[in-house]
Amino acid sequence: MEIIKSVKQLQQTAEQLRQTGKRIGFVPTMGFLHEGHQALMEKARNENDILIVSIFVNPLQFGPGEDFDTYPRDEERDVQIAKDKQVDILFLPETEDMYPDEQAITMRVVRRVDVLCGKSREGHFDGVVAVLTKLFHLAQPHRVYFGMKDAQQVAVVDALVKDFNFPLEIVPVATVREEDGLAKSSRNVYLSNQERKEAKEIYQALLHGKQLIVDGEKNPSTIVKEVEDFINKRTHGKIDYVELLTYPELNTTTVICRQVILAAAVHFEKARLIDNLVFDQSGFISEGL
Repeated sequence: MEIIKSVKQLQQTAEQLRQTGKRIGFVPTMGFLHEGHQALMEKARNENDILIVSIFVNPLQFGPGEDFDTYPRDEERDVQIAKDKQVDILFLPETEDMYPDEQAITMRVVRRVDVLCGKSREGHFDGVVAVLTKLFHLAQPHRVYFGMKDAQQVAVVDALVKDFNFPLEIVPVATVREEDGLAKSSRNVYLSNQERKEAKEIYQALLHGKQLIVDGEKNPSTIVKEVEDFINKRTHGKIDYVELLTYPELNTTTVICRQVILAAAVHFEKARLIDNLVFDQSGFISEGL
């Protein structure tokens, strides 16, 4: 495995690989790699000639008071995981190399962001699309892999790729879960023992909401209320949101007649957990786009 820290070197290397006809799979991450990241790497490894993984905690996507400084980091462990997953190139840039000067041009996402996490994290997805635009130009991938745990991010990246005609394919990968259903997340380490026991109920609440639709309930407001009640009765967490929207457009809907996302975010003392299900009116769970 080659470790590259230079922006210029990654771009030159990727260009050379493409010239030789190699198919590049790319997994962008913020590190502290868990089983969800590893599932992305495994799928990308199986589907491409070259696997590039980036680890960069992007300051542009953290708002005031968010956990940029305390975001979990463990570079030594991440490097070993990348080696174990047969990563060809691990990109570990410094912030000063990614953003050497104050940006003269900024990006703003105007659709698919006024709901779910985007509603309470103003500017977050502006930072996401800015860093991904840079990373797409640097790694020059044919396919890019994202976990469906952050389904809103997948929807926003889908819009970025389509609006700006990036010559790449987005590959959504199903959420990786613990045995009890809790979605894998770097932030799970912040849960107390009691919170960890309760956190699994978020996924169960979403399954309950999906079953209501399968059983014939078509009123989104009723389904959302049922999911909220389920979470409130079984956890001490504070609900940030529960929403039911079309997917990937993320529009409100009055009738369940096509693919939708049922998503929730819940605050515990030191961790904010998100989860979702994407499915059609028959209850068939999709991997996304």
